[in-house]
Amino acid sequence: MGVLVVAPPLLCLRKPTRPRRWSEALLLAGLTTVLVAAIFFLPKVSLTAKHAATFLLFPMSAWAALRFGARGAAATTLAITTAAIAGTAYGQGPFSTGMLTDDLLVLQLFIAVTSVTGMLLAAASDERRQAVEKLQLMATTVRGVHDGVLITEVTGPGTLRAVFANEALCRLLGRRLEELVGQDPASFYGDLTPELRERSRQVLLAGEPLRAEVPLRHKDGGTVWSELLLSPVRATGDDITHYVATHRDITATKELQARLVAAERVAAVGTLAAGVGHEINNPLAYLVLNLEAASRSLTDGSLAGVRDALSGVRGALEGAERIRLIVRDLQVFSRQGDQERGQVDLNALVPPAVRIVSHALRHRARVVEEFGPVPRVLGSEARLGQVLLNLLVNALQAIPEGSPTLNEVRVRTSTDASGRARVDVVDTGAGIPAHVLPRIFEPFFTTKSQGEGTGLGLAICQQIVRAHGGELEVRSEPGHGSVFSVLLPAAPVVQQVSPVVRPVAREPLPASRSRRARVLVVDDEPRLAQSMRLLLEPYHDIVTTTRGSEALALVAAGHRFDIILCDLQMPETDGATVYRRLCAMAPGQAERVVFISGGAYTAESRAFMDSVANRVLEKPVRPELLMSTVDEALADGPALDEQEPIAAVAGGSRH
Repeated sequence: MGVLVVAPPLLCLRKPTRPRRWSEALLLAGLTTVLVAAIFFLPKVSLTAKHAATFLLFPMSAWAALRFGARGAAATTLAITTAAIAGTAYGQGPFSTGMLTDDLLVLQLFIAVTSVTGMLLAAASDERRQAVEKLQLMATTVRGVHDGVLITEVTGPGTLRAVFANEALCRLLGRRLEELVGQDPASFYGDLTPELRERSRQVLLAGEPLRAEVPLRHKDGGTVWSELLLSPVRATGDDITHYVATHRDITATKELQARLVAAERVAAVGTLAAGVGHEINNPLAYLVLNLEAASRSLTDGSLAGVRDALSGVRGALEGAERIRLIVRDLQVFSRQGDQERGQVDLNALVPPAVRIVSHALRHRARVVEEFGPVPRVLGSEARLGQVLLNLLVNALQAIPEGSPTLNEVRVRTSTDASGRARVDVVDTGAGIPAHVLPRIFEPFFTTKSQGEGTGLGLAICQQIVRAHGGELEVRSEPGHGSVFSVLLPAAPVVQQVSPVVRPVAREPLPASRSRRARVLVVDDEPRLAQSMRLLLEPYHDIVTTTRGSEALALVAAGHRFDIILCDLQMPETDGATVYRRLCAMAPGQAERVVFISGGAYTAESRAFMDSVANRVLEKPVRPELLMSTVDEALADGPALDEQEPIAAVAGGSRH
């Protein structure tokens, strides 16, 4: 009993500390002194009362252990034991009954119970205190980190409930802690791609970690891009009870990446600018020459001159068509953003990319296109087109000029064993050394001379392919060329990708011209408006204007039109404004609008086009396509009722 009582105070003396709560310590010491004095040293107190009062010493021991830890318990136990032994030795206290053996046994039992109880409570108190300190340290650390932290509780298979969020996450979402706790974390995220949504569901069911880039919904309606790291927590055995999600704000990084992607696209097209210019100049040259020859032939006035003029006009039309195709190919690679995500046919995407680089490649190698069965993929046509263009430029730069018959660039499409779409770009260039191969996808790493490469092309290709859920692989051997393989998951067959069902102009058909209609042409380019008037005038009544405000004034004056051909991009009052005002003043006229666009879409104009179901024609519009579109629109809509005569307006003409 002596070791049990004396050893703890001696061990506590190794690291003496002052109690933080002096007043409470003095109160505890005073009450304990009063109790031991009354129990063990007052002779006039009855034995029964002393026995009853002995139980009051146990709360003192528990108080000391729980509030002051091991030191408090050891000191209190020593004091109580000393008083009990002294009182019993002098014949006082509840353990002095005259029966020496029984008194010593009961005294030792009292000392053992008091000391063991104090030490056990002190140990439990110290463990609790250490756990609380660690928890406070972790909570303070989590609250102070710059990354957002969200702790969620598993409430069912694949379902979670938020139980904690730090201040950084509250700032990311623009919400208070009370607004986050208890909510389903899925409500914090923006629109996820179907691939990421399915992947997240599988990860939750399998209890695996997840790393991904996700959009977060800010309270003000904006979007914050975050790098998510989701980790499972097994608090009790093997069952996952919680998930910890850390969010790092990468909005600025995403914006920088978007700018780098745009810069690399410009750099790739800039590399081919001379070739593209040559491809445009050739058809432009014989377009001009044929028109000049046709003009001279018409001045003769003879029948042979008319035939020569018609032949020259046909040649000019061929040149214009070639220029239109080149411009259309360039538009595929100049679109901004990923708004045009949909099902992409890679077999249809390869030829435009090859045509753009063909002039630059013809002096280095022959180009071979090898098409196989390939599933459609879900993604951005512009982004995937940029990948193909960058890989072709990379192959172009790997082959020296001068031996086009000895070198080859082959573009091959196929389906791999797992059902993914595959595009291989194979070149017979110099190849990539083994020590360089692991670094080719690093941003700004390049082995090309200054001015030939930015070091971003392959890194951006890999980023785009991964964003589409695919892989970009490379095989190369020095002296034997390289093979870059793009592997993309097939789009779900049952999935409807297009968010808006827009009637699409069909292939050119012979114009029916079943009835004469009233057509309003609105275009800020006077010559283009005049050309459409000359084309349509033999079959319809045409009014032209170069301002959207004048078109609105016509409708406001009570005039009605079977079809309104309206340019989308115009100064002052653009096509979108014309449409919205028509919806307010004459909804029937708004339904009859056919937009004509040059393809230089802004974010606002693209969002507008996605929100309406009207037809959209791309400039330059082929004459037969314009005629068939007008006939289709007339066939779709009923004829107008009798109305006021169509009056001429300033800036326009009446016919």
